[in-house]
Amino acid sequence: MAGREGAGGGTKSKTGDRTVATNRRARHDYAIEETFEAGMVLTGPEVKSLRAGRASLSDSYARVDGTAVWVENLHIPPYEMADTRRYEAKRPRKLLLHREEIRRLIGKTAERGLTLVPMKIYFAHGLAKIELGLGRGKKMFEKRDAIAEREHRREIERAFGARQRGSR
Repeated sequence: MAGREGAGGGTKSKTGDRTVATNRRARHDYAIEETFEAGMVLTGPEVKSLRAGRASLSDSYARVDGTAVWVENLHIPPYEMADTRRYEAKRPRKLLLHREEIRRLIGKTAERGLTLVPMKIYFAHGLAKIELGLGRGKKMFEKRDAIAEREHRREIERAFGARQRGSR
């Protein structure tokens, strides 16, 4: 059962992992084919800020650069108690993946239309992780079809639920 956690913000799952931020537009704008979990190279104040539940994935993207994967435009606001004189909230951050995963990503992102999208930031076993989705951009008509399908499914569930309640 996921619920709100105390002062830290974010949600906590059964396993103790805590979600800090999610990119809700990712599944709307992209057809996600595969997901990857990656660690992030962060400074101390960035980790403190993430633990406080402060981060934004909107407008962020990931790119493969030679032998490394980087996340760009990920906004982690400065931690209030830390020295912020040399702090960049949207600096590029290196992601930690296995060599084989990076090689696969190089091959996949070289394909026409596939891109790496940051899906969510969370803590797993005390370490900050980011979930990357390998997806293909949806066209406008595909987005409309997905919304219509979701509404249709909701109507069916509503009708089925009303029928269940009426038979008791």
